[in-house]
Amino acid sequence: MLSADGHQVEVFERAPTPGPVGAGFLLQPIGLAVLWEMGLLAGVLAHGAPITRLHGQTASGRPVMDMRYHELDARLFGLGLQRGALFELLDAAWSDGRCMHVDCEVVSVDSDAGTLVDASGQRHGPYDLIVVADGAASRLRGQVVPARLDRPYPWGAQWCLVEQGDWPWRDELRQRYVRAHRMVGMLPVGTRPGDATPRLSFFWSVPVTELGSSATDGERWRSDVAGLWPEAAERLDATAVPDGLASARYRDAVHRDWYRGRAVLLGDSAHAMSPQLGQGVNMALLDAQGLRDALRAESTVAAAMARYQKQRQRHVGIYHFWSRWLTPLFQSDRHRLAACRDLVFHPMSRLPGGRGQMLRVLTGTRQGWMGTWQLPSGFLEALNATRQSQQLADAAPCRQDAQISSA
Repeated sequence: MLSADGHQVEVFERAPTPGPVGAGFLLQPIGLAVLWEMGLLAGVLAHGAPITRLHGQTASGRPVMDMRYHELDARLFGLGLQRGALFELLDAAWSDGRCMHVDCEVVSVDSDAGTLVDASGQRHGPYDLIVVADGAASRLRGQVVPARLDRPYPWGAQWCLVEQGDWPWRDELRQRYVRAHRMVGMLPVGTRPGDATPRLSFFWSVPVTELGSSATDGERWRSDVAGLWPEAAERLDATAVPDGLASARYRDAVHRDWYRGRAVLLGDSAHAMSPQLGQGVNMALLDAQGLRDALRAESTVAAAMARYQKQRQRHVGIYHFWSRWLTPLFQSDRHRLAACRDLVFHPMSRLPGGRGQMLRVLTGTRQGWMGTWQLPSGFLEALNATRQSQQLADAAPCRQDAQISSA
């Protein structure tokens, strides 16, 4: 986006070969709207899996969560997507003015001078603006502005991608819970460039003390998953345990200010949170768009950074709040809280007022306690056209069968 506006952009990437990290995620309408503006909506829709419903239940089958996008707006849906698909689409889109320093880890940022120092001691810059986007476990955020809060969560997850096969819930994010100490989920995430096999993103909630342990008993692990969700365990038959499982750790990071001098924080480096609301990728996309828009609107970097921070903090704040307070209901040893969740969460979500509020939070369109983030009308029309095309495609085999039967 910045290159398209004529800015000279250099990217410093510590990996020798840039690529995606992680399994899959759920793109919400707010994230899809950014990709629509970039001209990438058709690409992500071609690879992603449209998600119409989020459903969670206890091991005994009691519903805890049942949220359907159409109850907020018939045109809306989420999109399960592999990280590799989004990475390759964004990577291919950055062609003009491309400048990337690979295998170059930045270890120091001078916000006042606008300079960087890499791990070899080489100094880079000065630059008009340094965008620090090194993720939830950022090593650089504290050099820009001190964090008000920066702490790891005691719970994480094990992840992997598996073949979709005959999975019956192809347009739903499905989760199952045992109190708050066990959570398993399956999200359809479609395909990626170079791989036409539809896949599911599997996640299994565990304390961080169990992550990365080579001592994991594979048979016992499979037995635990099967005891909670046999159909999910079947999809994992070809997955090596523990070697085939990736680990995810989460942090909670809050900054009063997101910028100082010539440096600014973006994405998880500015506002890391647990994935309970599934908004990390979506908020990062909106950060990028907001930064671009602020630089368009203001004549100085200082004014643009103030504008960017004010706009994005108004939106992100409520998600940070709800993520922090919801996480113990789904990942903790607080069994009484989980019991209350099982009793009241689903009934509250079916109340007219409660349902609308929850759907606003889910789709990313809640701003503050009662405000609404407006989605562009052109984007909504594009989603509606996509939905209608899909409905026609789904109905075509039925019509053909009826014609054959009639004949």
